[in-house]
Amino acid sequence: MIAPAIVLLAFVWLPMTVWLVVVVAGVVAWALPGHVRILRVIFMAGLYLLWDAVALVWMLGLWLISGFGWRVNSPWFQRQHYALAGTMLRSLFRAAKWTLRLEIDTSAWDVDAVAVGRPLIVVSRHAGPGDSFIIVESLINRFRREPAIVLKDTLQWDPAVDVLLNRVPTRFVAPRSSRKKGAPGGALSIAAMARDLEAEDALLIFPEGANATPGRRAKRIAQLRAAGRDALADRAESMPHVMPPHPGGVLAAIEACPEAAVMVVAHTGLEKLSTVADVWRELPVDKVITLQGWTALPDEIPVGREAREAWLYDWWERVDDWIDEYHAEPLAPRRSRLTREARSGGESRG
Repeated sequence: MIAPAIVLLAFVWLPMTVWLVVVVAGVVAWALPGHVRILRVIFMAGLYLLWDAVALVWMLGLWLISGFGWRVNSPWFQRQHYALAGTMLRSLFRAAKWTLRLEIDTSAWDVDAVAVGRPLIVVSRHAGPGDSFIIVESLINRFRREPAIVLKDTLQWDPAVDVLLNRVPTRFVAPRSSRKKGAPGGALSIAAMARDLEAEDALLIFPEGANATPGRRAKRIAQLRAAGRDALADRAESMPHVMPPHPGGVLAAIEACPEAAVMVVAHTGLEKLSTVADVWRELPVDKVITLQGWTALPDEIPVGREAREAWLYDWWERVDDWIDEYHAEPLAPRRSRLTREARSGGESRG
């Protein structure tokens, strides 16, 4: 009787000891000045593990009460999954705020002031880790929207993200090189989601396709030139803070849901955190992440593919200008903007 008790005690005590270390690491990292990087990493890793586990147990309960998955895709259960996502993201950001000394300012981003009662297509730049989580948290908790999201398929390696997002409108898009034969591309997947948007919904798209880096930016500009799109390549080179957007997904969404407003989102504060080494070097990150959004109503969107591509690049230039005001480190040296001024007749955009 004693031997099994010793074994059981060991299996119970070990997890308790690990979590005690995690809690102590968090308290010490918060209380002590300086970087103490390893303690912050231990605490956030432990917290994220617990966050994932709680979400999975919660979703198991929803699956059971839905009739073992029978009605898990019904509207009521989808609302419960959005509520779960909002709660989990809120708790994660609260922990990050004091552990990583991270502040998120969304005061200038007001969706409902201009898009009341209509679906929304949110088009955001992509720079740094977690920007999709930040935008989704605001859409759910601040604006009471139910976001449909287009994401890379590699995010399904996180079990909680995998289960949750496969129960709400989401499209995981694989690169063309690894896409299964016959699988729909990104633009077709986005159009399918956009057609189902309702008044309280928001479709989130990152037209840059990946976190902005100098190498990706240079490659994208070279691809534009190779395709004979020199005018767009020139415009892209005049925007040092962003990568040229892929217009296909955005234009497909607008075509599929013409009654939707389009909100273009800029953010700054995460540019230097492109790799794991960057994150480690910057801990605690001591960042203020600021979001800004501009909205175009349907009657402000031009007609025709070429006009809409140029319109999207106009917005991306506005995003680049806004980032420049915050003195963010550019991805590339700034070129002269004579081309942009000549195209716009020297008039500044409103």
